[in-house]
Amino acid sequence: VQLQASGGGLVQAGGSLRLSCAASGSIFRVNVMGWFRQVPGKEREYVASISSSRDYASSVMGRFTISRDNARKMVYLQMNNLKPEDTAVYYCAATRRILSTASTDYNYWGQGTQVTVSS
Repeated sequence: VQLQASGGGLVQAGGSLRLSCAASGSIFRVNVMGWFRQVPGKEREYVASISSSRDYASSVMGRFTISRDNARKMVYLQMNNLKPEDTAVYYCAATRRILSTASTDYNYWGQGTQVTVSS
């Protein structure tokens, strides 16, 4: 399974961005798609995941929405009301396991896309 993330950029606080993740390869093996983020010097942080249900980190609940288009093999992360603390490299990920917030449970990773929110 290969994942390609895109859609990052620079935005002012309060603005919006939509991240996209294109999946290819043996995606029938994938059960859950997720988004994580990481800032330098910190561990990779769970953001959201989707299978038959959706799950969000408390820090993004109500502001971010994860969605999935199985026909197009795409996963999206709509990010609204962005805050400077949302600045990070965002990674899409996939796992054969059940819905999980642990990065170690994810088998496949995209290359990351930078999101920068200015105050």
